[in-house]
Amino acid sequence: MEVTGRVIAVLPEQGGVSKTGNEWKKQEYVIETQEQYPKKVCFQLFGADRIAQAAIQSGEVITVHFDIESREYQGRWYTNINGWRIERPAADGAAPAGEVTPANFAPAGAPVAPDFPPASPVDDLPF
Repeated sequence: MEVTGRVIAVLPEQGGVSKTGNEWKKQEYVIETQEQYPKKVCFQLFGADRIAQAAIQSGEVITVHFDIESREYQGRWYTNINGWRIERPAADGAAPAGEVTPANFAPAGAPVAPDFPPASPVDDLPF
C-alpha cells in the first residue's frame, strides 16, 4: 500500500533493547494527504539504518509504501503502519509515469467536484 502527503510532524526517535539483547530504534512521522478532504496518517520507520537513509524532513512531500499490522495486548488491539520505502517527487517537477504525486493523487472512485454554473443575480428561492 502507499500514501502521498506532506510531512507535518517528525516525532522523536525511540529506542531500546529487545529481550534478546539487540538494540532497536524507530521513528514516527505524520503526513497529511493532499485530497479534497485531507487525512492525517502516522507511520513509523523501524531500524536506525532505514531512519538515516530516509532522512525525512518536516514540510517535504513524500510517498510512503507501507504495511499495516495489528496485534493484541491484554485484550486491546493496536495497529501500526510500518513504512518500508520512501519516495520523493522528481527534482524537475515531473513525476515518472505511474508515480503518485500530490498533483495527480486521487483515490480510485473519488467523487469529482461538481461544476456549478455562475451565480445568477435573480434568486428564485421562496425564502
